Amino acid sequence: MTAATVRAPARPERRSELKRRRVRAALVFLAPAAIALCIVAGWPLARTIAFSFTDATLGHLQSTQWVGLRNYFAVTKLDSGRIITSGVLVDPGWWRAVGNTLSFAVVSVAIEAVLGMAIALALNAKFRGRGLIRAAILIPWAVPTIVSARMWSWMLNDQFGVVNDALVRLGIISHKIAWTVNPDTAMLTVIGVDVWKTTPFVALLVLAGLQTIPNDIYEVAAIDGVSPIVTFFKITLPLVRPALLVAMIFRFLDSMRMFDLVYVLTPNSAQTKTMSALARENLFDFDKFAYGCSEATLLFLITFAAVILYIRIGRLNLA
Repeated sequence: MTAATVRAPARPERRSELKRRRVRAALVFLAPAAIALCIVAGWPLARTIAFSFTDATLGHLQSTQWVGLRNYFAVTKLDSGRIITSGVLVDPGWWRAVGNTLSFAVVSVAIEAVLGMAIALALNAKFRGRGLIRAAILIPWAVPTIVSARMWSWMLNDQFGVVNDALVRLGIISHKIAWTVNPDTAMLTVIGVDVWKTTPFVALLVLAGLQTIPNDIYEVAAIDGVSPIVTFFKITLPLVRPALLVAMIFRFLDSMRMFDLVYVLTPNSAQTKTMSALARENLFDFDKFAYGCSEATLLFLITFAAVILYIRIGRLNLA
């Protein structure tokens, strides 16, 4: 080997200059998206947070007064000496909505992760008509949420719904059930419809992760006599976990701000009312605009904190 063929190591100055150029290029490419995001999302969010500290109503959005934390928590002492607390943080309806939202998000995302993984594994196998099945499985996800919610509300109707008719004919239930009205089945119905609609999205992302796994790994495992169950937990699941984590984060975000499905399937139901539905109700139906803004602000903070915690836990599992 001659001296001409030996490459000298890059100088630290050249490496730092290259790094600065890459950072500048990244900032240039990200700037338009960041500006658009600030206009579309940042400004409305800032206005919502600002309104939550005022006494704004729909008819008086311009002439508002600063009330501080009164919409979140306030203590009023009457002349009789009685102390009254008010605000979102002491509202039982708000905390019931928080519980409904978290229950819906945790249960639906967990079911979708399991079913999405199973569907992705099935679609990853080689069989005739695989492309057609992959396209068909995405139909529920492609249907708009409002359309699917209305469709399922007709199918689950206790008088003429096809679901009740089929279950009665099969002998699974003895009488027709008002699935979306019954307090015992309302939340389960919403979760079931959401799982039906969004499981294909999880399966699609997991399938993309499965496509990146080399087949050589499975061939070596098969030669060594490793069982399919051990192969799944020791090879497939660790390698596809980043894609599964991304899918679950996206689904968790959607579930935490769920509104349209609940609003169409179970309107005015205390058992399924989510934080988004409650905030919209106070914003427009009851004309408690500032109060609704405070609920929307808390929804943002709870969702943001939950996602950060979820990402931290996911990183620990990936490490």
